[in-house]
Amino acid sequence: MIIVDNIFKSFGENQILKGINTTFEKGKTNLIIGQSGSGKTVFLKCLLGLFEYEDGCISYDGKKYIELNANQKRDLRAEIGMVFQGSALFDSMTIAENVMFPLRMYTKQSRSEMEDRVNVVLNRVNLSDAHKKMPSEASGGMQKRVAIARAIVNNPKYLFCDEPNSGLDPRTSIVIDNLIQEITDEFNITTVINSHDMNSVMEIGEKIVFLKDGLKEWEGSNKTIFKTDNEAVTNFVYSSNLFKKVRRMYLEENA
Repeated sequence: MIIVDNIFKSFGENQILKGINTTFEKGKTNLIIGQSGSGKTVFLKCLLGLFEYEDGCISYDGKKYIELNANQKRDLRAEIGMVFQGSALFDSMTIAENVMFPLRMYTKQSRSEMEDRVNVVLNRVNLSDAHKKMPSEASGGMQKRVAIARAIVNNPKYLFCDEPNSGLDPRTSIVIDNLIQEITDEFNITTVINSHDMNSVMEIGEKIVFLKDGLKEWEGSNKTIFKTDNEAVTNFVYSSNLFKKVRRMYLEENA
């Protein structure tokens, strides 16, 4: 569980985050959504410890980040898995070597132990025959699955995903969403996803935080988002005619 208590973040005189309070729950897919410029990317980087914030506190299962020393912060980073927007695979490494990288960085396992763990996670994301391939030989969907395998190889407590469906076709996006959901449930991870994909919101948004102008405008779930009267949320989520029709149908059926 990650508890966010009154977080403020500025760049010079430009205040980006303006007192955000929320909780990201363990074993659930927690989504951060909002328009460009809403502060969601800065918020994600604060959660990752990449940006220092001026005021407030972020706690990871009771450990307050601002109270940790350098070694404790390093230990916390070892408990974090990250899926980057563009997958961020190393072009010069094979898929197996990419997945092994966090183990080499954060553990003292033997080569055979690391290889065994890589086999486990590549099997988990249905890439059991891809070890020797280079990232350039993998499709966009395969690269995302490699990125997920790398993110979970070190048995993280926290999984962060930055636009995991960016650049993928709708069918592949559903596969990635389902995989993230399954892994979250299976390993009881606190998963936080920065997303603009409304399919992800509807399918796996167990907890949704909507940001607007650096403020938490609304929070709920994919079940309660249909019912909200918050105009900013409905304008964002139901910007297409298709989703407007889906919402009308839902409201009519549940009237």
